[in-house]
Amino acid sequence: MRYWLMKSEPTDCSIDDLAALPDQSVAWYGVRNYQARNFMRNQMGIGDGVLFYHSNCKQPGIAGIAKVCALAYPDTTQFDPTSKYYDPKATHETPRWFNVDVQLVKKIALIALDELRQHPELANMRTLQRGNRLSITPLDPAEWKFITTCLVHE
Repeated sequence: MRYWLMKSEPTDCSIDDLAALPDQSVAWYGVRNYQARNFMRNQMGIGDGVLFYHSNCKQPGIAGIAKVCALAYPDTTQFDPTSKYYDPKATHETPRWFNVDVQLVKKIALIALDELRQHPELANMRTLQRGNRLSITPLDPAEWKFITTCLVHE
């Protein structure tokens, strides 16, 4: 089992949007970074833990806990010329972009980015490193355990 932090802009898909969806699951579409794509395509497995992170908003931070519920498959937005995620180089025979499905485990009280930075146990967390802008980053099991057992308040 692996652990991940996955960023979503709340104006696109918030934790509340996820909670309102059928089966409380969503395709993690629109990733257009090769490293993040490779994490989804090559490393994510069903049941992997996910910290659902609100980014690019007034109060960024971890808003919920989720899990991977479907393995990587081609992201259909890459084939849609009306989508902002359209990729003219992608074909159905050789897709370039993939997504996994993520399912809500529970919504939590927001753990703000500033709060995450206060804990020495999280000093090496990739999301907190200067210059890191990846929308998906792996978590060390110790980081997952610290966040889910010490920082999560319902």
